[in-house]
Amino acid sequence: MSGGGKLSVVGLGPGNGALMAPAVRAALDAAEEVIGYIPYVEMAGPFRADQRLHASDNRVEMDRARLAFTLAAEGRRVVVVSSGDPGIFAMATAVIEALHQGDQPGWAAVDLEILPGITAAQAAAARVGAPLGHDFCVMSLSDNLKPWEIVERRLELAASADLVLAFYNPISKARPWQLGRAFEILRRHLPATTPVVLGRDIGRPGERVIVTTLGEVHPEQVDMRTVVIIGSSQTRSFPRADGRSWVYTPRWYGNGQI
Repeated sequence: MSGGGKLSVVGLGPGNGALMAPAVRAALDAAEEVIGYIPYVEMAGPFRADQRLHASDNRVEMDRARLAFTLAAEGRRVVVVSSGDPGIFAMATAVIEALHQGDQPGWAAVDLEILPGITAAQAAAARVGAPLGHDFCVMSLSDNLKPWEIVERRLELAASADLVLAFYNPISKARPWQLGRAFEILRRHLPATTPVVLGRDIGRPGERVIVTTLGEVHPEQVDMRTVVIIGSSQTRSFPRADGRSWVYTPRWYGNGQI
């Protein structure tokens, strides 16, 4: 088979099939080739025996993107999978970058689509209410692809702007101190009572949600599979009937209405 095929870059959502977009499931069912990070390929099943799976390590994003275009340019129906949303710290960027940088014949003829998914911050926020109900900022605390000085500057600016913050890639064995430093920066701008939401594996069997405060949260409560939501000065928390907590950020700010 030759000629332009189809390449779909899809977001699986938080890991629960009920929260996967129907268009994503349809693309997976139609795929001949499925490409992605090993756990995400496993999450994307079930698969048919005739579908080829190309599962790889987490640090070969550009290799995956080039393979996807190569197969699609041969006329194959290809799906690249990401957890959450593919355009938020995930594979859509690598695929678009590969297309931009590549000069291989046939890549431009590929029918490329990006199918969104529910991302980790949205899933965790929904579990506790509406902490992202007003302006918010999404940041990766990883300094693998950007200097830590840039991360600190953005933290200072976002905190001083009183934005709700959602942290992705908050901590790892290779980056054990950065989250603690981020908390230190935020504590200079926000009261200790500021609500904090820790959402781990939302929608999966090991799901865990903790509502705490900026004064009480500590890095040992967090791992790479946790999204951290830090409220603004306007974010509120109050008890639920089941003993847990609701958290929300009002749509208005100060005396204003939106």
